Amino acid sequence: MSGTDTAAAPAEWVGVPRARRRPGLSIYSILLMMLLFVSVLSSIVVGVIGYINGTEALRAIAYERLVEIRENRAREVDELFTSIENSVRLGSLNATSIQAARAFSDGFRELQSAEPDAAASAELTEYYRDVFAPQLAEVSGEEVDGDAFVPQSPAQAYLQERYVIPYDTWEEAIQVDDAGDGSAWSAAHAQYHEYYRAMTELQRFEDVLMLDTEGNVIYTAFKGVDLGTNLFDGPYRLTNLADAYREVMSANLVGNVVFEDFDPYNPSLGAPSGWAVTPIAENGTIIGALAIELPIDRINEVMTVGEEWQDNGLGTTGETYLVGEDTLMRSVSRSLLEDPEAYERAAVAAGLSPDAAALGVADGNTLLRQTVSTEAVTKALAGERGTTVTPDYLGRDSLTAYAPLAIDGLPWAIVAQQATAEALVPVEDFTRNLILSTAGMIVFVCLLSLVLAQVFVRPLRRLKLAAHMIAGGQEGVQVDAGSSDELADVATAFNDMSRSLQVKSSLIEQQEKANERLILSFMPEGMASRYKGGDDAITQDSDDVTVIFADIMGFEELALSMTSEESIARLNDLIRTFDEAAERHGVERVRTTRQSYLASCGLGTPRVDHARRAVEFALELSEILERYSNQQGVELGLRAGLDSGKVTSGLIGRARVVYDMWGDAVNLAFRVQGESAEAGIYVTQRVADRIPDSLVLQPAGDVETQTGTQRVWRVESPAVMVEG
Repeated sequence: MSGTDTAAAPAEWVGVPRARRRPGLSIYSILLMMLLFVSVLSSIVVGVIGYINGTEALRAIAYERLVEIRENRAREVDELFTSIENSVRLGSLNATSIQAARAFSDGFRELQSAEPDAAASAELTEYYRDVFAPQLAEVSGEEVDGDAFVPQSPAQAYLQERYVIPYDTWEEAIQVDDAGDGSAWSAAHAQYHEYYRAMTELQRFEDVLMLDTEGNVIYTAFKGVDLGTNLFDGPYRLTNLADAYREVMSANLVGNVVFEDFDPYNPSLGAPSGWAVTPIAENGTIIGALAIELPIDRINEVMTVGEEWQDNGLGTTGETYLVGEDTLMRSVSRSLLEDPEAYERAAVAAGLSPDAAALGVADGNTLLRQTVSTEAVTKALAGERGTTVTPDYLGRDSLTAYAPLAIDGLPWAIVAQQATAEALVPVEDFTRNLILSTAGMIVFVCLLSLVLAQVFVRPLRRLKLAAHMIAGGQEGVQVDAGSSDELADVATAFNDMSRSLQVKSSLIEQQEKANERLILSFMPEGMASRYKGGDDAITQDSDDVTVIFADIMGFEELALSMTSEESIARLNDLIRTFDEAAERHGVERVRTTRQSYLASCGLGTPRVDHARRAVEFALELSEILERYSNQQGVELGLRAGLDSGKVTSGLIGRARVVYDMWGDAVNLAFRVQGESAEAGIYVTQRVADRIPDSLVLQPAGDVETQTGTQRVWRVESPAVMVEG
């Protein structure tokens, strides 16, 4: 019974149960995730790299622009002070200044012995007490004793009574040539004042002064209260003018110019004055000194670029200015010029005293008014140069380029700056645009990934079915990939691959041959091989070469009667004919211009008879132009210069390569043909020594070279030789 029951029982699986297939991600899901991951990650990485590189590049560009502006202004300031130095030096060395110094000194000494005029002395005392002292006290903010400035010497009192106090303004005083008092000083003034007035006005100097050897100011153009004063014991003995005068006179060097930095100058009612002083000498003996007051307006014009900041790359907030070693400005602030009220508020808020800010607004200038104690100025005054981001003198964060100025006697710093908010606008715009474009790219690649995943999976399913069929032993299985999807393109591409490779190989070979011909058309074969090999510093020295530099005379006049197309066509015909002649004679063309032809013989292929070949080639060129002139009814001629010697040839440039030749032989060939205005073939002695005696040479002058004089000969054409 048990065996029957066992046999009748249903079959059961015996052994280890088969593991169920675990559910996993489909190929579509995996492919979609891969596409999304790679696309989004690459977009983010590219965006981050682009942001870092782009912002750094834009910041570097902003700094480079400020450095360039700083260097331009520094160069112009240096040129300005060089011009001032030269003007002062020349002004002191001419005969007019020597004669004027003698005349004014003699006239001044004569006035020193004049009897004092009680009425005039009283008038002067009243002027200094009631006019000069109150004006100076108002601008200086301190009490001023007018009696301390009253003239003490008879000459000073005499001159100021007639040339200073009668006039309300300096502009009126400078126009007076003669007070009509009949003194020797007035006679000298009538004779020489026009010259110094013109110097002052044309050079826009603040004033021009002349001093004698005893420290007396014996002449001023604007007739300030310093006229007649003594810089050794007078009220202005402690001024920067007195310092410059003492330095010049103690040096005792004719032609020496001493610059003195700006400082408040009481005769100008406390206005800043800087000086350039030089001695006046006669026959090597110093007889006085010439002093000019530095032109503030010209300095400001240089630093403000004529107030055309935006046209010079400084935008709406950029500026350049000068700072002295006392950290005070030596030029005007842009903010003051554009909006005085806003400048005053900002300057006071940044720490400038209200009185200094008000004086700057009243004067219309920040010279010796505005303090600039920034990091950039500190480094520049210490001799450093560079760029930084730092708050400026008005408290604005600014990109700043700073450097010291190399002007003798003036330890100044130059600063170019622009508000960070404006200078870095391109960085902000770039960042915003990069973020938006990266976000848009991410959205786009997500949508594209969805579509591509669908497209990629469909042919894979067909390939899976075909693989099963092949595994089942079927032969000649064809995968129907459709007529418009990628698998159909892949199948067609594989079938056409070998044929297309052959065609492309042929095309590449043809292109390489065309490139080879193109390269060989403007450089020798040896250099072409090195150029194709990646060598970017290709030169060749040749010790014995004949250079031909030829000009087509008359072609420019002929071209004026033609259109551009016609003139180029005719020129190409001539150059083509020249090239054919060059090939026949073994001459190698180097380069051509509109009417010039530079060639050599013996450069690429060394030749013993390179000089003869070059001369024969030049003669054929002359014949070509003669035939062309007869055929076309025009007048063209050849002016050629030839020289033999050492030359260097090579490739110049990287993005656009040019084959060129240079050296003494090239320079001399050019000079030889340029020395004569007449057509002809001109050769140096070195060429003449190498050509056959059958060629007739006529002397054509000499040219000077670094190695001595070179004789030049003119080669007579065969026609001229027969006639002769």
